[in-house]
Amino acid sequence: MYKHLKDIIRSFNKMIETVVFSLGITIVAVIVTALTLSAVTRYISGIGYDWFIELPPILICWLVFPLLGPLLRNGQHIQVDFLSAVLSPKWVLAIKLFNNVVVFIGAMLFFKAGIDATVLYRNMGQMLEIELAIPMWWMYLAFPTGFLILIIFSFELAIDDLERLILIRREFN
Repeated sequence: MYKHLKDIIRSFNKMIETVVFSLGITIVAVIVTALTLSAVTRYISGIGYDWFIELPPILICWLVFPLLGPLLRNGQHIQVDFLSAVLSPKWVLAIKLFNNVVVFIGAMLFFKAGIDATVLYRNMGQMLEIELAIPMWWMYLAFPTGFLILIIFSFELAIDDLERLILIRREFN
């Protein structure tokens, strides 16, 4: 049953990863298109549309926060990997487990803070002061969304590390 549950979590995370990377690609395409259209319209007509310029910074939070989990899962975060040359594989794995548990706990705290911020801005009813009528809470919603994804992914990684650490311990005993 444990293996079956782990496979379900891994499959679910793979689907989330695919969706998040697709969302990221789409956001980058929209940002590049908006900036290109801004330059082209300003060059041709001499008049620029403010929302072409204002849209990319708003979309950046939807690019950054949801990608936290998939980047962690794929080992694509910035890292300094000098301990693996000095420590045994068991200790390297123990440090990875510790790191993933810390990320899991931190992501839960930031998830709660993100929900609080999103609810606050939703209740205040504030709108972004740009040409497009976008509620401010939509931008803040990226924060708990990203950290929820990070919670799920760091849980998977911690379980994998714990399992491998137990297997290594059994080999040495």
